[in-house]
Amino acid sequence: MGSGGLELPPGDDGHQGNSADVPPGAVSLARPMNAGAIGPELDWDAAAWHEVRTRAQRAGRAYIWLNLVEQRLRAVVAAVLRPVYEPVHGDDWVVAAAGPAGQEWVQRAVAVREVSRRKGYLLDPADDNVLSFLTLPQLRELMVQHWPCFEPYVDERRDVELALDELEVTRNVVSRNRALSEAVLNQAERASARLLEVLGAGSDVPSARRLPVDAVEDLVGDRYADVVAVHSDRVRLLRQFPAEDLFGSARRVDALGIGLNLLVQNFSGRRLLRMAEAGGRVRLLFLNPASSAIKRRERELGIKRGELSRAVEMNILHMRRVRTRLRDPGAFEIQVFDETPRFTAYLVDGDGADGIAVVQSYLRRTRGMEAPVLVLRNGRNGGKVVKSDRVDEGGLFPTYREEFELMWADARPVS
Repeated sequence: MGSGGLELPPGDDGHQGNSADVPPGAVSLARPMNAGAIGPELDWDAAAWHEVRTRAQRAGRAYIWLNLVEQRLRAVVAAVLRPVYEPVHGDDWVVAAAGPAGQEWVQRAVAVREVSRRKGYLLDPADDNVLSFLTLPQLRELMVQHWPCFEPYVDERRDVELALDELEVTRNVVSRNRALSEAVLNQAERASARLLEVLGAGSDVPSARRLPVDAVEDLVGDRYADVVAVHSDRVRLLRQFPAEDLFGSARRVDALGIGLNLLVQNFSGRRLLRMAEAGGRVRLLFLNPASSAIKRRERELGIKRGELSRAVEMNILHMRRVRTRLRDPGAFEIQVFDETPRFTAYLVDGDGADGIAVVQSYLRRTRGMEAPVLVLRNGRNGGKVVKSDRVDEGGLFPTYREEFELMWADARPVS
């Protein structure tokens, strides 16, 4: 007899919960499942784990962008509205700024702040204010209500509102831990970068005009020295970082390699000519097509004798034709080296803090187009949002730049 006065059915095999022999008024208890039967139903296969990790990676990237935008917008609102309301209303200046139209959500923020105080959720005293508990839509509402105060600092109200509209979808998805598509993530990253630029918090890294600084790079890029991207081959590099983006606005190009196909075959000679005529400088260092090193490379790759040397010679002849059209040939130098090639490197504006380098190591049986690619940003540590406490040990960029200069000094000019 159960505690509620109902008779429990016996547990033997003859009296299962759905048996017709159960006495009237008895409560049927479902038998526990075998523990071994639960396991396979709870297991995730490789595809499920891949999907979960993909979701987490996308949500993490989106969260970083949203966090940066919210902190920047909060700082802008405080800088503009605090001097207006705080002299009269003191610590309640946010409540006063919200006005009657915002009483509901600002009082909710006040209540959440009090709960956080009591439960010890406020770990940083700087967050012990109502403004820190306002969401992006509420910060936006404060801007809209007081737009005349913000107008001198923000050029286009429409740009701000459109960017915040685009971010609202991402904010809701991330806050509820739902699936975030790659298209929505890309849209959110573009909107965040645009909004930060409008609010005067764009990246101060000079090379960002060529290779935009990513939010994740800003926060944790120092873990990887000055490496900002890794691609499994040159095809994937050019898909995400076209030659036009790499060389288009350059004032100086130093390139070292066997045939320099990334530059010669993917960027217009006329553009190189205009760059040199505008005061830029080009230095190209090819492997000598008549050297024994190029013959060894042909054997490594398993290609016909003379095939690689002819291709390199054609690239050199093409660059010579470009050079002959210059009034100042000294701005466009071509040299060859005879050593065993160890890597190919394209140093763009490598003499300044805004340099970008594309580097590939030569693998024995892999063509240059198929070799892994590193993208380096010179002076990467100068543009971090979050500074590392570790001692800056430098990056890879200076190493390849020094190697180029040493090989250039030992090379022979092409007439």
